[in-house]
Parts: sequence; structure tokens; C-alpha cells
Amino acid sequence: MKEPERLSSEDREQERRTSLASQEAPAVPAIEACALTKVFHDPRQGDVTAASGIRFSCYPGEIFGLLGPNGAGKTTALRMLSTVLRPTSGTARIAGHDVLENPLGVRKAIGYLSANTGLYPRLTARETLEYFGSLHGIRGSVLKDRVAHLVELFTMKDFCDVRCEKLSTGMKQKVSIARTIVHDPPVLILDEPTLGLDILVASTMIRFVEECRQRGKCILFSTHIMSEVEKLCDRVAIIHRGTLRAVGSLPELRELTGRTYMDDIFMSLVEE
Repeated sequence: MKEPERLSSEDREQERRTSLASQEAPAVPAIEACALTKVFHDPRQGDVTAASGIRFSCYPGEIFGLLGPNGAGKTTALRMLSTVLRPTSGTARIAGHDVLENPLGVRKAIGYLSANTGLYPRLTARETLEYFGSLHGIRGSVLKDRVAHLVELFTMKDFCDVRCEKLSTGMKQKVSIARTIVHDPPVLILDEPTLGLDILVASTMIRFVEECRQRGKCILFSTHIMSEVEKLCDRVAIIHRGTLRAVGSLPELRELTGRTYMDDIFMSLVEE
């Protein structure tokens, strides 16, 4: 048997430092918003700032909630992060890709579900998943296996070969979520994923989001349902009138506001 290689004292010290550095290295954000700002020009009102100086970071294995009333700038922020909108100033990095310098890299790294995601009515649920999988470069048996896995995961077997135009709201939302993750992205941006769903389908979505966190994915989760925030989110950002009012965990927000429940915390911050 070969004798183990002997390390010098200098080599052992360098190995120790390298090991400590790897243990102490901070996690790299999967989403990093850097002073994101979006200004729209309205012919009557002039320049309207929809989002101003938005800064936050989300990490792998974290569900990060984004809350705000209608018109607060949430959807604008999500669209800038997903490269649908180009920021007026500032930038963001998604899985190491800058939204301005490498938008294609960002799109490959995210699954984006918007509140008004549409489905092609004449395609079946299965055809929809196959189509979007092919757009992400998945082919052959790999695509077939991936689609079969999603059909089973979201219990779509009974309607996977039915045209989307004939599906119920809950069925369509399942197809939309499956389409969002068909390429198994490391980052999910979900804008009100349980909107309009009955309690059974909504519970399925909540369990799926929790499983994604357990698998180390980063989830940016926008919702108006405060019970979902309390149950799911590791940290929360509250946005109002285009600016962030607070960012923190639920205990931190309770300490900041002196309130206990998420709806009371939310109201105290947006009414300031």
C-alpha cells in the first residue's frame, strides 16, 4: 500500500485556512436587486416612478416574500428581475447573471410565473410542457421523462391530453406552474401563484413551494394572502408607492412594528 503523502507544516496551515474560509464564506445571493428603478412617461402626468431604488437579496434555499398593495410596484420589480422590463437605472443579478448584460442567462436560470400568465388554448397540457421544454433546449427522452414527472407531480394525468381552453382555473394554474419549472431552474419568481384557486389546489401549490425550498431553490414569492406569508416566507420585503418600507424575517418585523400578525405588520408599514 502506498504511504500517505506527508504535508509540511506550511501546507497543513494553508489547508486549515482554506477549510476555514470555505466554512465561513457567506452564501452568494441567487437574486440581488441593486437600486432597481423604473420610470414610465405618461402623456398627461409626465414621468411616473413605479419603482425607486429597490434593494434586496434572496438566497438558495430561501422563500422571500414580496408584499405590497395594488399599484405599489411589486409587479414592476418582478418584471425587471425577469428581464421583461429594462430598468431605468440600477440593475439586478440572478444566479450570477446581470439582467442588463446577460438577459438570456437570466431567462435560462429562472422560472417566472406572472399573475396573468396565459396558455395556448389549442394545445393540450402535455403539448404545452413539451413545447416550453423544447424552447429551453430539452429534447428526446429527457424531455419525455421530464414531462411525465411533472404530470405526476401535479396530478395532471386525468387532463394532460385535454386542450387548455377546456381546463378549469385550477387545472390551468397547475399547467402554468409546471410550464414555469419544466427546465428545472434554480430561481423561481412567482407572482400570486394561488390567485383564484380553491383550497385544495392552493394547498398543492403551497406544498410544492415548500419542496422547492428543501431542494435548495431560491423562491421570490409575491402574494396578497398574509397566511401564506406567515406559513412560507423566511424573510419578507414590503413595498409601497415604489419604495421598500421594510425587509426582514417575521420576528424582525414584529420587533420593528410592535405588531404580532402579518396583516397588522403590513398595515402599520404602508400607513406610515
